[in-house]
Amino acid sequence: MPSDTTLLAFDTSAAHCAAALLCGDRIVATRVDDMARGQAEHLMPMLESFLAEQAKTWADLTRIGVGVGPGNFTGIRISVSAARGLALGLGIPAIGVSTLQAIHHVTPGVTAAVTAPRDMLYIQRPGSPPRLVAATPDAVFGPSADSLIAAIAQVAAKADAQQSDRPKPLYIKPADAAPARDRAPVILP
Repeated sequence: MPSDTTLLAFDTSAAHCAAALLCGDRIVATRVDDMARGQAEHLMPMLESFLAEQAKTWADLTRIGVGVGPGNFTGIRISVSAARGLALGLGIPAIGVSTLQAIHHVTPGVTAAVTAPRDMLYIQRPGSPPRLVAATPDAVFGPSADSLIAAIAQVAAKADAQQSDRPKPLYIKPADAAPARDRAPVILP
């Protein structure tokens, strides 16, 4: 990781807007705003004020890290689209990092788990693909949102930007929505 790296990481895949600023090889600040909804309206003003609090501007950034899930479908799409747009506009790379990767970064060797709807868990054992399983009453949940956003920043900083694709959401299960079964209306000339 270059010592001149200035990386902004953010995530909206859970009930929060989270951000971390990494300068060089050090996390200089994190911020987590808990919120059940409204991340789309909150994210960009929050990032703007977060950078200003650290005496940084968008032009100072050399890389973006973004949480790609698993998690809330809409929340993931909010942060991924913001990261892709910022990367394009600023001419810098954006690196997607899954919450499961971040957990493995904080606590190597564990089976990473993230809550999923309907009493389920998204899990990933080291070296295995992520999957969806039924939750157990003794499920253990690890790092705080502050630790996870810092880990997203650290993983994104170490990633090879040349080898990374544009960030995209990590979907482990198919969408709950289904196409309409009704016949499409006839459009009259």
